[in-house]
This record gives sequence, C-alpha cells and structure tokens, in this order.
Amino acid sequence: MARKSIIAREAKRRKVVEKYAEIRKELKEKGDYEGLQKLPRNASPVRLRNRCMMTGRSRGYYRKFGISRLVFREMALKGEIPGIKKSSW
Repeated sequence: MARKSIIAREAKRRKVVEKYAEIRKELKEKGDYEGLQKLPRNASPVRLRNRCMMTGRSRGYYRKFGISRLVFREMALKGEIPGIKKSSW
C-alpha cells in the first residue's frame, strides 16, 4: 500500500487540474504561452499519475478497471469482477 501522503498529494493534484482545466484550454487556444507559464505546475494534467483505487499502487495499473494487477487478481479469483475468470487449458 502506498503511503497516505502520496495518495493525498495525488488527490490534491487532481483537484488542481480540474480547477484550471478550462483556463488552460482557453490559454492554449489563444496561444498565450506566457499565461500558461504563470499557472501552478500541478495544473498540468501531465503531472498526474494513475493509481489503484484500493491500494494507491502506481505501477501495474489497469486503466479499464482502475485497479492494480495485484488487486485485480485477488478480485478475479474471488469472482468480484463480472465476466472475468481465471483461464486454464
């Protein structure tokens, strides 16, 4: 499990990105790159990192499910993800 501070930092970044999304869009359309430079660094969506909803793990993240590979495997084995079952041949 990721540290609570890292998870909180990422949540804070998501809020800042949402807050400045419209302003960033307008500045980009105008071509005002000086104005873009004056926005906070965390207003850029590039700085976001996909994290598991359950554990906060950043690596091995499946976008379709929003969870890490480890949590995905556990949930799949328990049958908690509809349409997913362990393959065997």
